Amino acid sequence: MPRTCRALTYGLPVSTSASRAESVAQQLLEAQVAFQLERLTGDRLEATVSDLAHDLFAAAGQHQIGDLVDREAINAIVSRALVTVPGSAAVSGIIELATTVVYDGPAEPYPLGELVDRERVEELLDGLLALSPVLERALERLTASPLVGAMASRFMGRIVGEVLQANKAVADKVPGLGSLMSFGTSAASKVMGAADKQFDGLLGDTVGKSGTFAIRRLNRIVIETLQDPTTREAVLQVWDLLSQEPVAGLSRHTTREEISGVVDAVHELAVTTLANERVAHLGEVIVEAFFERFGGYTPPELLDELDLSRDDLVADLVRIAPGAVAALKDSGDLERLLRAQLEPFYSSTEVTTILEGG
Repeated sequence: MPRTCRALTYGLPVSTSASRAESVAQQLLEAQVAFQLERLTGDRLEATVSDLAHDLFAAAGQHQIGDLVDREAINAIVSRALVTVPGSAAVSGIIELATTVVYDGPAEPYPLGELVDRERVEELLDGLLALSPVLERALERLTASPLVGAMASRFMGRIVGEVLQANKAVADKVPGLGSLMSFGTSAASKVMGAADKQFDGLLGDTVGKSGTFAIRRLNRIVIETLQDPTTREAVLQVWDLLSQEPVAGLSRHTTREEISGVVDAVHELAVTTLANERVAHLGEVIVEAFFERFGGYTPPELLDELDLSRDDLVADLVRIAPGAVAALKDSGDLERLLRAQLEPFYSSTEVTTILEGG
């Protein structure tokens, strides 16, 4: 039936009917806003949040994560976050705050042993010592560097020099032996001094070979030291001493500027590295691996895998909601947001037509 005929049927002019429908729609909007505000204030707020959270968990429990979340969207989010978040002002502020905490230390110092369990330290130490073959292979690769070889040669030369000096100090206490030892030390020093004068100009094959030998010898010393059972006990003894020391800030050992310099350098390294497109591809690989591993889980099942209780999460939401909602309500933003969401529906043509009796 045409709109004019419908209006005449009810005995009202068209404009009067439309105006009345708009008035009723406005009254319904006000009633709906008031109803929602009541649900989000006072004693009803906790029940509203709790019921909504439980309903969301129940509904999500019927679907797998792979069906609820688009992989490509997550990939895009992760890639964008890796580029933008590390260099953001918020992260810079957090880093500055963390630097301050590390520098100042806790308000009430406590022994380090109360913070870290000794058994966990033993497990970590055993795991690190078990990696000695990996470390050996990594150290072996250093033989390709002439500069590392030069450093190793000089290091071993200094060790030899220290040993000679120590032996000479002992020999001086024995009649007749000191002079003989002094002669040997002098001859060795001349040989080492002559070699050292030429050292910087001999970065060719000869020095490369001697450097390779020095590196391999140092590597063997390091690996054999790590594999020595005494090393484990020595490290644990050091830990026992450290565990009795109070946890305090670094202000006793360094300045804030020195700490900030290191932290800022690490931060800049992270920012520039994470902005690399290869890192973005790595993020995509991680996302894909996540979906391969957990995509078939429902959200509640994933929470169970993470040992997170749904009841605890709901309780946390109920605990957080009153403060946030109260602040929004007091500022008038809560009513404004509700009205902005509901008003388009009540002012729509469909609602007006229904209220006109169409």
